[in-house]
Order: sequence, then structure tokens, then C-alpha cells
Amino acid sequence: MDLLKPLIALLAIVNPIGVVPFFIAFTMNFSREQRRRTISVASFSAFVVIAASAIAGLKIIEFFGISIASFQVGGGTLLLISSLQMLNAQPAEARPTDVDEGNQKVDAGASIAVVPLTIPLLTGPATISTMVIYAEKTRHLWERGVLVGYGVVIGLVTYAAFSASGRIAKVLGRTGINVMTRLMGLILAAMAVELLADGLGKLFPVLAAPVVP
Repeated sequence: MDLLKPLIALLAIVNPIGVVPFFIAFTMNFSREQRRRTISVASFSAFVVIAASAIAGLKIIEFFGISIASFQVGGGTLLLISSLQMLNAQPAEARPTDVDEGNQKVDAGASIAVVPLTIPLLTGPATISTMVIYAEKTRHLWERGVLVGYGVVIGLVTYAAFSASGRIAKVLGRTGINVMTRLMGLILAAMAVELLADGLGKLFPVLAAPVVP
């Protein structure tokens, strides 16, 4: 197995730099500490998903009786909900205002870091499927370890990309962020529809059948 191909494929599919605009939109009302925590959780979660996919693969999903198609539909639905909020220039999750606001913001930041930042924006069905394919091609334990190591690389790249988002936000300003949020919301909605269509087509093949005039 060519050990460089999995890393190249992961970098192309995960594409942390491409997710930076979404990260800015989701965390624009966060404090520095909340944003730093979100970055750490998202980076570590990306590593965990890739490592788990390399080691266990589809067995984890099959254990819960979930197919890749169902995973795509669920992920697409989550993306669609987030995109609707972004189209109104709002963060992905509403900000609480009660007396426990501080703790709840931290919890919300951790939640956003996992869903939708890590799953499915960074590591969705395509990432899991890719890792499963390459894991099946391994012949030695050390090759499987290399795949897990690539998860560390992706986590570090994600951390670096998200850490640079603060400078990007300063350049754009609040107006620029609002415009970008709506634009990213539209793109995210399109991505959600693609995921939903692909997943529903696999679950219900009749939906994917060509229309005969």
C-alpha cells in the first residue's frame, strides 16, 4: 500500500482550511477561552474519528445498526438545520441568557466542536469510508498505526487552521462576517442537500432511478 495516498486523500476530504469560514460563523459570539476550547475539542475529535475509523471502521456503525446511508441522511439533516440559522446571520446554536450562561456557553462550544464542525463538516461519511478502504488494504500492524498517525496530522492541521481564524475575523469585521455567514449558509445548505440526496438514494433506490419520459 502506498502510505502517502491515504494522507493526501484525508487532507483533500477533511480540508480544514475550507471549514474555517464555518468555524468563524459558529463561534463569532464566543470569548477567546471558549473559542480556544472549541478548537481543541474539534481537533481532538477529528483525530478520534479518523483513528477509530482506521482501527474499527464500519464495525462501530454496524454495532449500532446504522448504515453509511443513514449516517449521510443524519449528517445532512444536521447541516441543513445549521445552514438555516446561518442564512439569518446567526451562530449555529442560540446563545443562552440565564444565570448559568457562562457554563452553558462552554457546553455549547464543545457541542459545536463535535457537531457540526467535526461531524460531518470535517470528518463525514467520505472520511470514514476512505479510512475503511485503506485500512482493509493494510497487511501489517504498523501500517494500521501509520493510518492512526495520519489522524494526528489532521488534528494538528485543523488546530492550526482554526487558530488562524481570529486574524481572518479581524480583517473581515462584523459586517464582513455577517455577509460571509449568509454565503456559507447557502453553501452549507447545498452540501446538506447533496448528503441527503445521496443518502436517501441509497436507502430508497427508487428515488435514484432515472426518470423515463
